[in-house]
Amino acid sequence: MYKVFFNQKPLYLTTTLQKQTTEFPLFFAKYTSKEFIIKALKSKKCKGIYLYHAKEDKLWQHFLRFFPVVVAAGGFVQHKDEKRYLFIYRNDKWDLPKGRVEKKENIQKAAIREVEEETAVQNVEITGILPTTFHIFKRNNVYKLKKTFWYAMRTDFEGTLEPQTEEGIEKAVWKEEKDFEHLFENAYENIKEVVRYSPS
Repeated sequence: MYKVFFNQKPLYLTTTLQKQTTEFPLFFAKYTSKEFIIKALKSKKCKGIYLYHAKEDKLWQHFLRFFPVVVAAGGFVQHKDEKRYLFIYRNDKWDLPKGRVEKKENIQKAAIREVEEETAVQNVEITGILPTTFHIFKRNNVYKLKKTFWYAMRTDFEGTLEPQTEEGIEKAVWKEEKDFEHLFENAYENIKEVVRYSPS
């Protein structure tokens, strides 16, 4: 089952009719529309929805017809002292550095590039793979699906962080683990899932 966020609410793509919760209504992918999905997730009465089709490939086919995909990559960066983690503040939310993958660009290299460009951190290396997240966003009056590949990263950088203001980033800062719950009060749901992830 895939989970997509919009308006801080989850949309589950499912191939089973068994509801996981009674809180969320279930819609059939072949009988719904992009407008219907957006309207439902914007409603204050709706906490989330299930989108169903019996076949996963058909489910994605219907969903991607509604929302074209934009591929992005980013990182959750830990300092070598193991006490500090890199966050950015953008659009009035705490976030992790990420950005669009360029055409023919290697995804891991794109993740490192975006982290370095958005925060001015250096000497970044990938140490692991984190969950891929999905969220719907609006750009130029078109709703799209952003698929973000996330990586655990590490650095020994001791220089000054500089937020990429032209990308709307106001802050690039190191935060300790004890700060996370406070940050989560004003952070995107998909970011929380990346930060909280621990491999089994």
